[in-house]
Amino acid sequence: MNNFDWMQLLNPEFYITMTFGGIQVGLWIVLFIVFAETGLFAGFFLPGDSLLFLAGIYSRSLVENFTIIESDFVNVFFLALLVAISGIFGNMIGYWFGSKSGYYLYKKEDSFWFKKKYLLQSKDFFERYGGKAIIFARFLPVFRTFAPIVAGIVFMDKKKFMFYNILSSFLWSFTLIFSGHYLYGLFLTEFNIDLKHHIEKIIIIIILISTVPVILKMFKKEKSKA
Repeated sequence: MNNFDWMQLLNPEFYITMTFGGIQVGLWIVLFIVFAETGLFAGFFLPGDSLLFLAGIYSRSLVENFTIIESDFVNVFFLALLVAISGIFGNMIGYWFGSKSGYYLYKKEDSFWFKKKYLLQSKDFFERYGGKAIIFARFLPVFRTFAPIVAGIVFMDKKKFMFYNILSSFLWSFTLIFSGHYLYGLFLTEFNIDLKHHIEKIIIIIILISTVPVILKMFKKEKSKA
Protein backbone atom coordinates (compact mmCIF):
# COMPACT_ATOMS: atom_id res chain seq x y z
CA MET A 1 0.00 0.00 0.00
CA ASN A 2 2.91 2.33 0.69
CA ASN A 3 4.00 1.94 -2.93
CA PHE A 4 0.58 2.92 -4.30
CA ASP A 5 0.62 6.02 -6.48
CA TRP A 6 -2.62 7.93 -5.99
CA MET A 7 -2.12 9.60 -9.38
CA GLN A 8 -3.03 6.26 -10.91
CA LEU A 9 -6.65 7.06 -10.08
CA LEU A 10 -6.55 9.62 -12.91
CA ASN A 11 -5.14 7.08 -15.35
CA PRO A 12 -7.84 5.16 -17.31
CA GLU A 13 -5.45 2.29 -18.05
CA PHE A 14 -5.21 1.62 -14.30
CA TYR A 15 -8.92 0.76 -14.14
CA ILE A 16 -9.01 -1.27 -17.36
CA THR A 17 -6.12 -3.55 -16.37
CA MET A 18 -7.17 -3.87 -12.72
CA THR A 19 -7.20 -7.35 -11.18
CA PHE A 20 -8.55 -8.61 -7.86
CA GLY A 21 -7.28 -11.89 -6.47
CA GLY A 22 -5.77 -12.65 -9.85
CA ILE A 23 -9.12 -12.13 -11.59
CA GLN A 24 -9.57 -9.49 -14.28
CA VAL A 25 -12.18 -7.01 -13.01
CA GLY A 26 -11.53 -4.24 -15.54
CA LEU A 27 -14.91 -4.68 -17.25
CA TRP A 28 -16.82 -4.20 -14.00
CA ILE A 29 -14.73 -1.13 -13.15
CA VAL A 30 -15.39 0.41 -16.57
CA LEU A 31 -19.14 -0.18 -16.25
CA PHE A 32 -19.18 1.25 -12.73
CA ILE A 33 -17.29 4.40 -13.78
CA VAL A 34 -19.63 4.99 -16.72
CA PHE A 35 -22.60 4.67 -14.37
CA ALA A 36 -20.94 6.78 -11.66
CA GLU A 37 -20.27 9.70 -14.01
CA THR A 38 -24.00 10.45 -14.05
CA GLY A 39 -25.59 8.15 -11.50
CA LEU A 40 -23.24 9.21 -8.70
CA PHE A 41 -22.41 12.72 -10.01
CA ALA A 42 -18.65 12.15 -10.07
CA GLY A 43 -18.02 12.96 -13.72
CA PHE A 44 -15.87 16.00 -13.17
CA PHE A 45 -12.83 13.89 -12.28
CA LEU A 46 -13.47 10.40 -13.68
CA PRO A 47 -11.78 9.65 -17.05
CA GLY A 48 -14.86 9.03 -19.20
CA ASP A 49 -13.95 9.58 -22.85
CA SER A 50 -10.37 8.36 -22.61
CA LEU A 51 -11.57 5.36 -20.58
CA LEU A 52 -13.89 4.22 -23.37
CA PHE A 53 -11.28 4.76 -26.07
CA LEU A 54 -8.78 2.65 -24.14
CA ALA A 55 -11.50 0.08 -23.41
CA GLY A 56 -11.76 -0.35 -27.17
CA ILE A 57 -8.03 -1.02 -27.35
CA TYR A 58 -8.26 -3.59 -24.54
CA SER A 59 -11.66 -4.94 -25.61
CA ARG A 60 -10.57 -8.56 -26.05
CA SER A 61 -9.07 -8.86 -22.56
CA LEU A 62 -12.05 -7.05 -21.02
CA VAL A 63 -14.74 -9.38 -22.37
CA GLU A 64 -12.85 -12.63 -22.99
CA ASN A 65 -14.44 -14.25 -19.91
CA PHE A 66 -17.96 -13.24 -20.93
CA THR A 67 -18.28 -14.13 -24.63
CA ILE A 68 -18.13 -17.57 -26.23
CA ILE A 69 -18.12 -16.41 -29.86
CA GLU A 70 -14.63 -16.01 -31.29
CA SER A 71 -15.39 -12.88 -33.26
CA ASP A 72 -13.50 -9.63 -32.94
CA PHE A 73 -16.52 -7.59 -33.99
CA VAL A 74 -18.86 -9.39 -31.57
CA ASN A 75 -16.46 -8.80 -28.68
CA VAL A 76 -16.27 -5.07 -29.36
CA PHE A 77 -20.02 -4.84 -29.98
CA PHE A 78 -20.74 -6.67 -26.72
CA LEU A 79 -18.48 -4.32 -24.77
CA ALA A 80 -20.01 -1.20 -26.34
CA LEU A 81 -23.50 -2.54 -25.63
CA LEU A 82 -22.75 -3.10 -21.93
CA VAL A 83 -21.26 0.39 -21.63
CA ALA A 84 -24.27 1.93 -23.37
CA ILE A 85 -26.67 0.20 -20.99
CA SER A 86 -24.63 1.34 -17.99
CA GLY A 87 -24.70 4.91 -19.29
CA ILE A 88 -28.47 4.77 -19.80
CA PHE A 89 -29.08 3.68 -16.21
CA GLY A 90 -26.66 6.34 -14.93
CA ASN A 91 -28.59 9.09 -16.72
CA MET A 92 -31.88 7.72 -15.41
CA ILE A 93 -30.61 8.00 -11.84
CA GLY A 94 -29.37 11.54 -12.56
CA TYR A 95 -32.76 12.54 -13.98
CA TRP A 96 -34.59 11.04 -10.99
CA PHE A 97 -32.30 12.80 -8.53
CA GLY A 98 -32.73 16.12 -10.32
CA SER A 99 -36.52 15.84 -10.33
CA LYS A 100 -36.56 15.07 -6.60
CA SER A 101 -33.76 17.31 -5.33
CA GLY A 102 -33.51 20.33 -7.63
CA TYR A 103 -34.12 22.90 -4.91
CA TYR A 104 -31.66 21.17 -2.58
CA LEU A 105 -28.89 21.21 -5.21
CA TYR A 106 -29.22 24.94 -5.82
CA LYS A 107 -28.87 25.55 -2.10
CA LYS A 108 -26.07 23.04 -1.54
CA GLU A 109 -22.59 24.31 -0.65
CA ASP A 110 -19.58 23.35 -2.77
CA SER A 111 -17.66 20.21 -1.82
CA PHE A 112 -15.16 17.83 -3.41
CA TRP A 113 -18.03 15.83 -4.93
CA PHE A 114 -20.20 18.78 -5.93
CA LYS A 115 -19.52 22.11 -7.64
CA LYS A 116 -22.49 24.41 -7.98
CA LYS A 117 -20.94 26.29 -10.90
CA TYR A 118 -21.01 23.10 -12.97
CA LEU A 119 -24.72 22.77 -12.31
CA LEU A 120 -25.38 26.34 -13.42
CA GLN A 121 -23.22 25.95 -16.53
CA SER A 122 -25.05 22.75 -17.43
CA LYS A 123 -28.40 24.52 -16.96
CA ASP A 124 -27.35 27.24 -19.42
CA PHE A 125 -26.10 24.56 -21.81
CA PHE A 126 -29.39 22.68 -21.52
CA GLU A 127 -31.52 25.79 -22.07
CA ARG A 128 -29.57 26.59 -25.22
CA TYR A 129 -29.77 23.17 -26.88
CA GLY A 130 -32.84 21.57 -25.30
CA GLY A 131 -33.11 17.81 -25.71
CA LYS A 132 -30.05 17.73 -27.95
CA ALA A 133 -28.02 18.81 -24.93
CA ILE A 134 -28.36 15.24 -23.64
CA ILE A 135 -26.55 14.04 -26.78
CA PHE A 136 -23.91 16.77 -26.81
CA ALA A 137 -23.26 16.39 -23.09
CA ARG A 138 -22.29 12.72 -23.46
CA PHE A 139 -19.12 13.81 -25.22
CA LEU A 140 -18.31 16.66 -22.82
CA PRO A 141 -16.76 16.13 -19.37
CA VAL A 142 -18.67 17.72 -16.47
CA PHE A 143 -21.71 18.47 -18.65
CA ARG A 144 -22.11 14.70 -19.01
CA THR A 145 -22.58 14.55 -15.25
CA PHE A 146 -25.07 17.36 -14.77
CA ALA A 147 -27.16 17.35 -17.98
CA PRO A 148 -29.51 14.56 -16.82
CA ILE A 149 -29.81 16.21 -13.41
CA VAL A 150 -30.83 19.50 -15.05
CA ALA A 151 -33.27 17.60 -17.27
CA GLY A 152 -34.89 16.29 -14.10
CA ILE A 153 -34.88 19.71 -12.44
CA VAL A 154 -36.76 21.31 -15.37
CA PHE A 155 -39.08 18.27 -15.56
CA MET A 156 -38.22 17.39 -19.14
CA ASP A 157 -40.80 15.00 -20.60
CA LYS A 158 -39.75 11.49 -19.52
CA LYS A 159 -40.33 9.87 -22.91
CA LYS A 160 -38.36 12.60 -24.65
CA PHE A 161 -35.58 12.29 -22.09
CA MET A 162 -35.37 8.51 -22.51
CA PHE A 163 -35.18 8.86 -26.30
CA TYR A 164 -32.20 11.21 -26.10
CA ASN A 165 -30.74 9.24 -23.20
CA ILE A 166 -30.69 5.95 -25.14
CA LEU A 167 -29.56 7.57 -28.39
CA SER A 168 -26.74 9.52 -26.74
CA SER A 169 -25.48 6.57 -24.72
CA PHE A 170 -25.25 4.32 -27.77
CA LEU A 171 -23.59 7.02 -29.88
CA TRP A 172 -21.05 7.77 -27.14
CA SER A 173 -20.11 4.21 -26.27
CA PHE A 174 -20.06 2.79 -29.80
CA THR A 175 -18.16 5.76 -31.27
CA LEU A 176 -15.36 5.80 -28.70
CA ILE A 177 -15.01 2.05 -28.16
CA PHE A 178 -15.05 1.15 -31.86
CA SER A 179 -12.67 4.04 -32.61
CA GLY A 180 -10.22 2.83 -29.98
CA HIS A 181 -10.38 -0.77 -31.18
CA TYR A 182 -10.05 -0.24 -34.91
CA LEU A 183 -7.59 2.67 -34.75
CA TYR A 184 -5.39 0.44 -32.60
CA GLY A 185 -5.49 -2.25 -35.26
CA LEU A 186 -4.89 0.26 -38.06
CA PHE A 187 -1.84 1.84 -36.44
CA LEU A 188 -0.44 -1.57 -35.56
CA THR A 189 -0.78 -3.14 -39.02
CA GLU A 190 -0.16 -0.11 -41.23
CA PHE A 191 2.43 1.83 -39.23
CA ASN A 192 3.74 -0.79 -36.78
CA ILE A 193 2.81 1.51 -33.91
CA ASP A 194 1.43 -0.04 -30.74
CA LEU A 195 -0.92 2.54 -29.23
CA LYS A 196 -0.65 0.77 -25.87
CA HIS A 197 2.85 2.25 -25.65
CA HIS A 198 1.48 5.76 -26.12
CA ILE A 199 -1.36 5.77 -23.61
CA GLU A 200 -0.33 9.05 -21.96
CA LYS A 201 -0.32 10.90 -25.29
CA ILE A 202 -3.70 9.43 -26.22
CA ILE A 203 -5.23 10.56 -22.93
CA ILE A 204 -3.89 14.09 -23.36
CA ILE A 205 -5.21 14.31 -26.93
CA ILE A 206 -8.67 13.08 -25.95
CA ILE A 207 -8.85 15.45 -22.98
CA LEU A 208 -7.90 18.36 -25.24
CA ILE A 209 -10.44 17.38 -27.89
CA SER A 210 -13.25 17.06 -25.38
CA THR A 211 -12.50 20.04 -23.14
CA VAL A 212 -10.98 22.78 -25.33
CA PRO A 213 -14.27 23.52 -27.20
CA VAL A 214 -16.06 23.87 -23.85
CA ILE A 215 -13.39 26.17 -22.44
CA LEU A 216 -13.41 28.34 -25.57
CA LYS A 217 -17.21 28.59 -25.51
CA MET A 218 -17.20 29.57 -21.84
CA PHE A 219 -14.43 32.12 -22.44
CA LYS A 220 -16.40 33.60 -25.35
CA LYS A 221 -19.49 33.81 -23.17
CA GLU A 222 -17.61 35.61 -20.37
CA LYS A 223 -16.03 37.96 -22.89
CA SER A 224 -19.42 38.86 -24.36
CA LYS A 225 -20.74 39.65 -20.86
CA ALA A 226 -17.80 41.99 -20.28
